[in-house]
Amino acid sequence: MLSMQLDEFFPYRLAVASEAFSRNLTDVYERELGLSREEWRLLFLLANAESMTSLDLARRTTLDKVQVSRAAKRLDQKGLILRETSDEDRRIRVYRCTSEGFRQFQHLEPKVREQANRMLDALTPEDRDALERGISALMKVAKTD
Repeated sequence: MLSMQLDEFFPYRLAVASEAFSRNLTDVYERELGLSREEWRLLFLLANAESMTSLDLARRTTLDKVQVSRAAKRLDQKGLILRETSDEDRRIRVYRCTSEGFRQFQHLEPKVREQANRMLDALTPEDRDALERGISALMKVAKTD
């Protein structure tokens, strides 16, 4: 019987690499503004959209509806977003960035991007290109299943 070690299993390795990369970025927005990864994801999306529903946010992130709701509540309490009930469907929340939320995002985004680039710059140009192509291919395949 063939035995595979967990650290050789591709999905596990991909998840570990993603988590480590993400954790390095978390240092920036957690230190600067006390935001969790979930809060940053929502703020990132909302700073780049007029408004989004809870369903949109769950679809655009890897978060479930409960995680979206909790992160949005914390962002609302911090004054970074507004949460409103949809006029069309009272069960759906609509979120939008406040001017303070947008200001904080504009302050943090270049720092987060710089941290990401520092890690990516450690790769050779060939490895970085291969990584980009691989991620694109995986995303395409994952969406077709």
